Amino acid sequence: MTPRQIATNQAVMQCDVCGRTLLRGEQPAVFLAGGSRRNVCELCTPRATHEGWIREGLAVEELGVRQRGRERRGSLLARLRARRDGHPARRPAPPEPEPEPVPVPVIPREEYLAPPPPPEPRHVHAVPTNADMKRSRAVDVFNGSDRPRTVAALSRSLGAPFVVVRPSETEGAIVNIVVGWELCWYRYEVDLADEAAGVRQTAQGDELSELDPADTVPNAAADERGELQLVSV
Repeated sequence: MTPRQIATNQAVMQCDVCGRTLLRGEQPAVFLAGGSRRNVCELCTPRATHEGWIREGLAVEELGVRQRGRERRGSLLARLRARRDGHPARRPAPPEPEPEPVPVPVIPREEYLAPPPPPEPRHVHAVPTNADMKRSRAVDVFNGSDRPRTVAALSRSLGAPFVVVRPSETEGAIVNIVVGWELCWYRYEVDLADEAAGVRQTAQGDELSELDPADTVPNAAADERGELQLVSV
């Protein structure tokens, strides 16, 4: 079998900077240097620019910039010669007038002397002075929170807990709630002056001996939903 030779019509071009033969389909960038056109591959384009070669298509713009530079230098030399020969120099253009100041709005005296609006009132509940009422309200706040779900989940594993609801001896608006089993206990706090803050867990432990004796005397119970109910002692 006679081997076939495939010939293309594409002319072989080389980069005039590195001498590399351009691949098929690779288009060179054309630069002007020394009055002739030079083919430059994309890798050598920065080098050609650094050597002062002018890329074709930018030559006209580059020459225009140089021509304007010569014209500016010529006009400067003409002004210097005129000043040296005694001719009066052309007066500079008068400065542009400054813009008129923007008037500042005048605020009526009664507006900036008016007192600031009062702050939004804080929703503070009246704290009952009776201990039984404090316990009852604290139980309502506890049952309205998500704490009963925790109590119900533990009760399914550990059995029914003992519950102690006791107002704080030092802070009149605070009621402490202790929920405990033989293996663990939790202490919660309810602020009756700010019931929107909800129920806060303040402590927990694994031994009932860690509790104060007053926190081990039950006066409430928890049902299957974990909600608390006061009982008579």
